[in-house]
Amino acid sequence: MLEEKNDNLQEADGKPGIEISDSTPDNVIEESDSETAAENLVSNTEIESETPEADHQEALDAITNSNAEESEDETLKERHEIPMQDYDTFTLDALVDELKKLVNTDKTMSVKEHIEEIKKSFLLQYNHLIEEKKEEFNASKQDPNEEFEYHSPLKSKFDEYYSIFREKRNAHFKHLQTNLKSNLDNRLAIVEELKELINPQENIKDTLKHFNDLRERWKNAGPIPKDKYNHVWNNYHFHVENFYDYLHLDREARDLDFKYNLEQKQKIIARVEELVNETDISKSFRELQDLHRIWKEDIGPVSKEHRDTIWNKFSELTKKIHDKRELLFESLRANEQQNLEIKKEIIGKLEVLGTEKVNSHSQWLIQIQKVEALRNEFFAAGKVPSEVNEETWASFKTAVRNFNSFKNSFYKDIKKDQNDNLNKKMALVAKAKELQESTDFTATTPIMKQIQEEWKQIGHVPKKYSDKIWKDFKDACNHYFDKLKEHKSEENSDEVAAFDNKKAYLETLRAYQLTGEHKTDLDAIKLHIETWKGLGKVPFSRRHIEGKFNKILDALFEKLSLSKKETEMMRFSNRIDSLSESNDTRKLDNEKIFLMRKIEEVQNEIFQLENNIQFFTNTKNAKKENSIVLEVRKNIAIHKESLEVWKDKLKQLRNLNQE
Repeated sequence: MLEEKNDNLQEADGKPGIEISDSTPDNVIEESDSETAAENLVSNTEIESETPEADHQEALDAITNSNAEESEDETLKERHEIPMQDYDTFTLDALVDELKKLVNTDKTMSVKEHIEEIKKSFLLQYNHLIEEKKEEFNASKQDPNEEFEYHSPLKSKFDEYYSIFREKRNAHFKHLQTNLKSNLDNRLAIVEELKELINPQENIKDTLKHFNDLRERWKNAGPIPKDKYNHVWNNYHFHVENFYDYLHLDREARDLDFKYNLEQKQKIIARVEELVNETDISKSFRELQDLHRIWKEDIGPVSKEHRDTIWNKFSELTKKIHDKRELLFESLRANEQQNLEIKKEIIGKLEVLGTEKVNSHSQWLIQIQKVEALRNEFFAAGKVPSEVNEETWASFKTAVRNFNSFKNSFYKDIKKDQNDNLNKKMALVAKAKELQESTDFTATTPIMKQIQEEWKQIGHVPKKYSDKIWKDFKDACNHYFDKLKEHKSEENSDEVAAFDNKKAYLETLRAYQLTGEHKTDLDAIKLHIETWKGLGKVPFSRRHIEGKFNKILDALFEKLSLSKKETEMMRFSNRIDSLSESNDTRKLDNEKIFLMRKIEEVQNEIFQLENNIQFFTNTKNAKKENSIVLEVRKNIAIHKESLEVWKDKLKQLRNLNQE
């Protein structure tokens, strides 16, 4: 950045050249008898005083404090190379990944602040997650003695990486503390040796050589505690200047040295003027720190006529950069205030959601999604002013906790229903397991189907039992219906044979002729019916053959001189037997309902007709029944005959069910 200066003292035979520091002692010199003499000497010397104006002091203090801290631990300079990010906007996974990356760097102290910010952001989010999980656990736990436990692989990784950083940091501090004390003792010893150089009895050449050795030792002495930084440096430069004045070097050599120092400081001022216009304010401030360090530690004083002017110029430019930095901080604070308003708005929305009552699980899922979205917005909103950070976080947690409590009250209400549903389904599982080995397929199959229908009608059960109880029920049902399927496969061959036999028998029946003898023909038809039944059940897809058989029977019945009732009952009996053989309970039930309706309709019709007859027969002029009355009586007789047939059919069907 600046030209290297030859720091070697030259002989005093016309070629002297000494570097002289311009630092002011600032009343921090330790008082002693030896220093009293030095102060008497310095009263006649020209020590550069760089006391800034009061309005510039804040800027200069900021530079001095930063340099003192970095002087203590030189690794802190490396932290400026890694920009600080807004870790509050990171997810838990992203925070762990960033921590892993930073821990693996060799610049332990350069990432210290970053890692602490990551830790703070991670714990905020993780603690929030733990609170949510705990509330969910309390809402769903069955055993009151059960303790909450939650293990997160992410937390384990975070703890592992942070432990590595802590070990590296502790090792660094241990090494640093050991060196700081040793370096401080070494530098104080150098200052003491500088005091002893002011000795008129010693050879000047030996004194100069000793002085150069001390300066070289000083440069390589290493860092010291920051609280000793200004005190030790000012002592050192005070005695360096005392020694310079003590030598009474020729004016020409001294003016050359002053000129060189002036040029170096002018170069620094020129660079600072460029930094004033630098857009990256943080970068310009860091470089300004380095320039102050060079000004103070590497460059000697200038002539008295330029001393105040050049220092005032430097401090004025320093203040400009400091003011720009303060404006940047104000902008950041304004941004934090905006973030605060955003987070307050989010908290307000959460508070509203904590009072909106919904009455179904699906609606609560929507509410939960809204809260999760607001939660993500909250963490993505960025930092807020530090003085309200804890208050804002507490308000956010309270709003989320109130929502969860409101939500849990709903699920606590339905929890009892779910437990009732669990008991009902467990009863169905037990029943299904009891029937799964049954071989009475005719009786068991309708029951198993009814069990499945009941299962569908029962609502949700607690989630932790849902999968197991469904598996047990499904396995029991599948076991039974697999057996039923095997049984039907065995029956299929018999049904196909029965179809073939019935098909052949149907052809012989088509050629059958009645003899004309009523009883003989009736017995023969009944025998055909019994023979047909004895041939067995046919496959469901080929049941149309039963219809063909019934048509032939109808034709034979018409040729017989049977009463209408006898014909109806024989046809009905044949059809019901066919339904009974097919185990079609649904059609049998429908037939029963149909008969009951027909009986009711006929009874109502008879009642209406009898009322009509009473109207006609009660007239005064009715000497005899007219044709209308006769027709009504005839209809009543027909309906009563029909009613007897329907009742006989219903009786026959009920007797079948009892069997």
